[in-house]
Amino acid sequence: MDDTLLRIFIAVTTFAVVIQAGILVGLYLAVRKSTAKVEAIAEEVKAKALPTMDNVQSFLFEARPKIDTITTNVSESTSLVRNQLARIDATLTDALDRTRLQVIRADELLSRTMDRVEETSDVVHKTVMSPLRQVNGLMAAISTGVEVFLGQKRRHPKNGMGVPQDEMFI
Repeated sequence: MDDTLLRIFIAVTTFAVVIQAGILVGLYLAVRKSTAKVEAIAEEVKAKALPTMDNVQSFLFEARPKIDTITTNVSESTSLVRNQLARIDATLTDALDRTRLQVIRADELLSRTMDRVEETSDVVHKTVMSPLRQVNGLMAAISTGVEVFLGQKRRHPKNGMGVPQDEMFI
């Protein structure tokens, strides 16, 4: 029985080794087929990409001086624009400062003018209006005195009040 069991074991092992060999042959054929496809794609990429890369490289080599010139021009233009903006800023700042000073001067002038008008009004009031009131009071007193002296009735104001306080002799 041992001998039969050994033979069955060897047969099963042989069968397993043959199946493994078949799988390995199948893998080998699949890898070989895939390798052929990858090599064909690599050749196609080389055929198409290398000329394009050469064209790009030659274009960059030819365009390099132009790109350098453009870069230099942009740098100079940026510098000029920055300088012009600085000058404009300085000019606007100066104009604003001058405008501010003129507004301050105009405000001071207006304030002084208003003060002088007020002072003039006070002086006119003191020198013209007060003496006029005094003369008016004096004239009212003389008129009343003459009326009393001549014996005429005393005038009464229309509103029935006595002599207004503003019109009294001071």
